[in-house]
Amino acid sequence: MRRLQKKQSAGGSRAAQLVFTLLMLAGAALLLWRLAATQMLLPLHLAALVLIGLLAALVTFLLTRTPARRVRFVLGVLWTIIWLALYAVGGWYVTQGQNALLNISQTETEVSNVSIYVLEEDPAQTLEDAADYTFGIMAELDRENTDAALASAGEQLGSTLTTAEYAGPTQLVDGLLDGSCGAIVLNQAYLDLFDELEGYEDIPDRLRALSTEQVETAVEDQPEAGETETLSAGEVLTVYISGSDSRDSAISARARSDVNILASINPATRQVLLISTPRDYYVPLSISGGVPDKLTHAGIYGVQVSMDTLAMLYGVDVNYFFRVNFTGFVDIIDALGGVDVYSEYTFDAGNYHFDEGYNTVDGAAALAFCRERHAFASGDRQRGRNQMALIQAVIRKAASPAILSGYSQVLESAAGCMETNISYDTIAALVRDQLENGGDWNVVTYSVDGIGDSQVPYSLSSRAYVMIPDTDTVDTAKELLAQVANGERLIQP
Repeated sequence: MRRLQKKQSAGGSRAAQLVFTLLMLAGAALLLWRLAATQMLLPLHLAALVLIGLLAALVTFLLTRTPARRVRFVLGVLWTIIWLALYAVGGWYVTQGQNALLNISQTETEVSNVSIYVLEEDPAQTLEDAADYTFGIMAELDRENTDAALASAGEQLGSTLTTAEYAGPTQLVDGLLDGSCGAIVLNQAYLDLFDELEGYEDIPDRLRALSTEQVETAVEDQPEAGETETLSAGEVLTVYISGSDSRDSAISARARSDVNILASINPATRQVLLISTPRDYYVPLSISGGVPDKLTHAGIYGVQVSMDTLAMLYGVDVNYFFRVNFTGFVDIIDALGGVDVYSEYTFDAGNYHFDEGYNTVDGAAALAFCRERHAFASGDRQRGRNQMALIQAVIRKAASPAILSGYSQVLESAAGCMETNISYDTIAALVRDQLENGGDWNVVTYSVDGIGDSQVPYSLSSRAYVMIPDTDTVDTAKELLAQVANGERLIQP
């Protein structure tokens, strides 16, 4: 009987030992599989993690081999539970991070919100009430979106709408105000443009939308399904960073770009060049047939137009974009626990005060910092430099161990206010390259300049403030871009 009990006890001991050891091996295998799926770790790192997992499982095997030795067995069980918890938490974090990057990098479409507006005091409350109105439209500007909205409204009413054409947004609104049309069809992105025009600042408040059509447009230059896009040796990435300050629009909605930064990145030489172009820069858009417009207006026609316009200005290929909604950026900065941003001047913005030098800011203060321009003699030029300083501050904090405390909140916030067409494979290749080669990055910033003037931009058909480019500063920016491409070390101008 005692022999039988001993055999049963030994069998139970081996079974417990086997179960705990297999659990450890399975937990390690699942975590390693998730890590390998990110494509961000080097084979050496994966091999080291395999070794650590095997050693941890071996400790479990040794500690749980004899349940009769209760202290050692209990230690073995606790050891196993702790490691399994670490594997579970680690797997969750890895999955969250990968999913967030996939969501950010899978930008396929943009949305234009096109509405049919009447004056606030107009008796029409629905589109059906306005079926007999004359609908004002712009003759050439944004016709693709306008025609899509008209077609949708016509289908809804079961009839063809009567239209009248106007040269631009101010003429369109004038027609509504003087009664020559009863309603207008206008892309919501144009509403912000009235802030730039004297006498039209209150127009957005005087309009009421009867209906809104969301017109989706594919973002150009997307990799085909199943196609991988990796970073070639020596390749320089030129990325358009577009910052929207819109409080109401989704990140995918076409809108004016308040931040226009070109980032040229050479991973081989660890050089990063950030070039800020003022939003009012008066340059031909890629779609305007040589007619100059404010750079900020390019965003109304899609991120690709902004990219192509900057490519024309600086003579480089711009194939990638990274779009940020600065209002949503507040949540990221708060999740990071604030950032230390460098200010070139002492100034006040709203309810916030900033001293020359480094300032610790939360999300709301950071937003005030990067929005302010009236406090500076150089206006929008300094705002562009402040925006680059804030981007640098966020990068520094995100690259520090401090990100771990707000990791999940940062990822959740990023997914809601950032998007890019840089493929996940390219992002993973950059991470692997940094892990393999290490080294600090040399980040240089530069802002092009210009002279204020009053002109008729392509998108307005009425006079507005613009900035005529200073060709000398544009040429300097081109030289800096060439230095990055040639692998030269940059020196802050």
